[in-house]
Amino acid sequence: MTTLHVFDKPMCCSTGICGPQVDPVLPKFASDLAWLHEQGISVERFNLAQQPQAFVALPDVMEALKAGPEIALPLIRVNDRIVASGIYPTRQQMASWCGVSLLTSLGVTEPAGGSCGPTGCC
Repeated sequence: MTTLHVFDKPMCCSTGICGPQVDPVLPKFASDLAWLHEQGISVERFNLAQQPQAFVALPDVMEALKAGPEIALPLIRVNDRIVASGIYPTRQQMASWCGVSLLTSLGVTEPAGGSCGPTGCC
């Protein structure tokens, strides 16, 4: 099973979508993580303010943090490998890293006969 771990900046709650000023990226990112979970990806999210032990337990995360949390976080690991640091990636990026097709998850498949359709190209 593919695992995706998110190491977030210190926030007031686990999703960061509470408080007086919500970063508009965070609700979309939370939705994308829920979507990945629905596709069978194991998703875990860690908040530096609430779960510092998760950050210090991993040497590669600790090494990334040497640049400073404001630069390194958020940090994304897929299957124990850092794939992004300092940005919240898009659904498309995360799907690619996790081996999930955006089209398959929507129930869209390539038509029989290739991309031209079942009767050939027009």
